[in-house]
Amino acid sequence: VQLQASGGGLVQPGGSLRLSCAASGSISSVNAGAWYRQAPGNQRELVARITSDGRTDYADSVKGRFTISRDNPKNTVYLQMDSLKPEDTAVYYCNANVRRFGFFRASDYWGQGTLVTVSS
Repeated sequence: VQLQASGGGLVQPGGSLRLSCAASGSISSVNAGAWYRQAPGNQRELVARITSDGRTDYADSVKGRFTISRDNPKNTVYLQMDSLKPEDTAVYYCNANVRRFGFFRASDYWGQGTLVTVSS
């Protein structure tokens, strides 16, 4: 199983970006999905997560500005980021709990990071 994150880049304050995280491989189901971020000198923090049935949870710092969603047939989780601030600058990582065909238990997988820079 591989998670491919994309969509990062440079954006001005107040702008928007949409991150995507596509899971590929021998996948039976993608359970919870999440986005984390890590700024230089800081610990990795949870930004948003979404359950298999679509319930969402957000860090206080992004509530009202970020929206996590998923496309189950595509095994993809998205993070729509609006009203971006310089303090949102970080490497963003996706995480998903995936059950593989032939396996009873699901496991957590991580995508490679994608850099988001918010600067004028």
